Amino acid sequence: MNYSDVIDFVKEKLATTSRSDNYPFRNRFEHTMRVYRWAIRLQAKLGGDLDVIVLAALLHDVGWEDGRPHGEVSAEIAVEYLDSIGIDSETITKVGEIIMIHSDKDTEKNLSLECRIVMDADLLDEVGAVGIMWDCMATAIEDDPNYKKAYYRIKEYYRQNKPKIKRCKTDAGRTEFSRRMQTIENYIYQLERELF
Repeated sequence: MNYSDVIDFVKEKLATTSRSDNYPFRNRFEHTMRVYRWAIRLQAKLGGDLDVIVLAALLHDVGWEDGRPHGEVSAEIAVEYLDSIGIDSETITKVGEIIMIHSDKDTEKNLSLECRIVMDADLLDEVGAVGIMWDCMATAIEDDPNYKKAYYRIKEYYRQNKPKIKRCKTDAGRTEFSRRMQTIENYIYQLERELF
């Protein structure tokens, strides 16, 4: 399957979405592309239907409306789009189900491998080096930005996110999440040595 047309559709759809990000540097399309790449990496390790995984990863955040869960809105848009390009109904159903539930990271439901991979890919984004960059950039646009403010923000992010490893649905996801938390921990340690 040629995913470039789907990527173009997602880019166009996200450019017209009603959701605004709190930070000018945060780009939903770039987030989607990182999730897509992580989903492919996890699929290479774990298996599963590549088309279902890629389509769900690419379309997981395509819809936003006030007052409705974005998974529901995104699933509706994804199902309609996939039907319009002639994707088989079984694949459409699987992709729609994954998108519908992808935000419920604490679910205890018995999920398909494809769903677990997409959920982990989404969870892994903006954790680790990208999370550190986010905290630094967010601090820089606040009043009176400085290195210590960024340090405390990174440290708080680490504290809040380390327990989220329990949300990972696959061993490969947990391994990568642990690596990313270790990256942040090492960065905090080095920053403390240089700042204090």
